[in-house]
Amino acid sequence: MIERLRLVLDPFLIALLATVLAASLLPARGAGAQVAGAIADAGIVLLFFLHGAKLSREAIWSGARAWKLHLGTLATTFALFPVVGIIVRHAAPLPEGLRDGLLFLSLLPSTVQSSIAFTAIARGNVAAAVVSASFSNLLGILVTPLLVALLMARGGTGGLVSAQAVEAILLQLLLPFLLGHLARPWVDGFIARHRALVGRVDRASILLVVYAAFSAAVVEGLWRRVSGGELALLALICCMMLAVVLIFTRVLGRALGLARADAIVLIFCGSKKSLASGVPMAGVLFPASLAGPVLLPLMLFHQIQLMACAVLARRLAAEEAE
Repeated sequence: MIERLRLVLDPFLIALLATVLAASLLPARGAGAQVAGAIADAGIVLLFFLHGAKLSREAIWSGARAWKLHLGTLATTFALFPVVGIIVRHAAPLPEGLRDGLLFLSLLPSTVQSSIAFTAIARGNVAAAVVSASFSNLLGILVTPLLVALLMARGGTGGLVSAQAVEAILLQLLLPFLLGHLARPWVDGFIARHRALVGRVDRASILLVVYAAFSAAVVEGLWRRVSGGELALLALICCMMLAVVLIFTRVLGRALGLARADAIVLIFCGSKKSLASGVPMAGVLFPASLAGPVLLPLMLFHQIQLMACAVLARRLAAEEAE
């Protein structure tokens, strides 16, 4: 029970809220903003180096075995979710930055840690969840920026991803990830011995990017442009998006004839969106003044998916026990 409560009341989410509050009250300006941006960029490089180092080659190769499950997860993550995001972006009566954020979160890969944790609670196939979530994150490094370039265009003038952003993707995301994976034989032991320290570095890097992004957005007048009513509507839309995908994954699992344990993997890996990948990607893909509004929907969705999936995982476990 305590572990399940921690999945919902995650101290990291409290730290995120505190970081947003700090950026709102004491935003970095001028030279301070440049320093914060440089530190955040370094944090992104370190974050993706660690992502690459933690992904085992065995997990990559074993992913080809349960191809039906993994294709279902990837199709939900990178096809169905973006369709929902496109519809919401055009229909939601929200400021443009928040609508961009709703579409952006729909283009992100799945989570890893919470997807595996919820699969375990629901008594699903944990090994398959590890592979499916890892595959999603691996492909997301390339697929998410590509989808952003294709779908997040404005007024027919082209995507939000410029040539400079493509260079940043290669140098700040892909290259560190590949170097981290190649360095795995030498750093894997250190990571295994210092998992708590590595986890703190991961989270500190995300908090740095959030602070830099929200500082720039606050300086540009973020909280003057977004009302309390719009935040409430944004939360409602996030709930609706999650509900649609959860229903779809359950129906798809039956249509594919998946075993119960694998169907649970599809539900949790296919419906989740990664804050850990989304925050640094937003820092690379969007100008600093846009990254703050774009991240708001992702932060809300992340909390909503944790609460909803915690309840769902317990219910699935109870069904299995009956």
